[in-house]
Amino acid sequence: MSFIQYPIVFKPILKERIWGGQKLGTVLGKELCSQQVGESWEISGVTGEVSSVANGPYTNWSLDKLISTYPKEVLGDYIYNRFGQKFPLLFKFLDAKEDLSIQLHPNDDLAMQRHQSFGKTEMWYVMQADQGARVVVDFKDQVTQDDYLHHLQQKTLPSILNEIPVKEGDVFFIETGTVHAIGKGVLLAEIQQTSDITYRVYDWDRKDKHGNSRELHVDNALEAINYGPKQVEISYKETPNIANQVVNCPYFKVNFINLNKKYTVDKPVDRFYLYICTKGSCSFEILDQTYSFKQGDSMLIPASCSQINIKGDATLLEIFVP
Repeated sequence: MSFIQYPIVFKPILKERIWGGQKLGTVLGKELCSQQVGESWEISGVTGEVSSVANGPYTNWSLDKLISTYPKEVLGDYIYNRFGQKFPLLFKFLDAKEDLSIQLHPNDDLAMQRHQSFGKTEMWYVMQADQGARVVVDFKDQVTQDDYLHHLQQKTLPSILNEIPVKEGDVFFIETGTVHAIGKGVLLAEIQQTSDITYRVYDWDRKDKHGNSRELHVDNALEAINYGPKQVEISYKETPNIANQVVNCPYFKVNFINLNKKYTVDKPVDRFYLYICTKGSCSFEILDQTYSFKQGDSMLIPASCSQINIKGDATLLEIFVP
């Protein structure tokens, strides 16, 4: 049976977290399962957490089944030749009602050696931020491993980390090895490699509802940490109705689209594209069919789709593997 081309939406995989809240429901319209929902995994190929289709003729198909049945049509030759049938990216929305732990992620080599996984380079796009909200990203200055361990043992680690106030539209690029934490009051979209490997090093001395501290990964983190300060805040243009480059790294390229009229995408057929609607609403036209999307929706445009017309009043993130 031939592949049917359309923008594919997946059922959100909701994650209850000690730091989660209600914004994924109140702002993004997700149907929440508890009072502490911290994450909505929008498109995932992580083993044991694979997304399933929410719309169209492939409803209830898993992403794995979709790819195994139509590998070239969904992924494209370029992606298939690089990754086989492994979907290389993971997309999430995160709602931090409270501070997340201070953490970091290993690079590809270390993640493969220890966990048989990709590393976890990621990008944050802030969708909403409360008054006074901030993120913690990287060290203020160059530090040694001994400096880091001293502050960790004295429970003063936050004092040597870089706290950055945030607002809607801010972007941060988090390379592997970068110490970081999303602060309370921040709702963001996260684009990352397909990986769920996190080394938690400091958790603000808090306890869960049973009075237990969460597991830390201090020893694993030592070899993975990058101790030098890096450029993490990303500036980008917002010129209307064109693809404004935000991040271009080996794992993903992200463009910002400030849409207020028709925007045509002449897409290569050797790779898939993904779109996240961060604000407003819009419609996608593919093969004379129209599909409506709104803030909080994420969609996969299969590789075999060659042209897309997008209309509406919205801001979008456009993502593909370069």
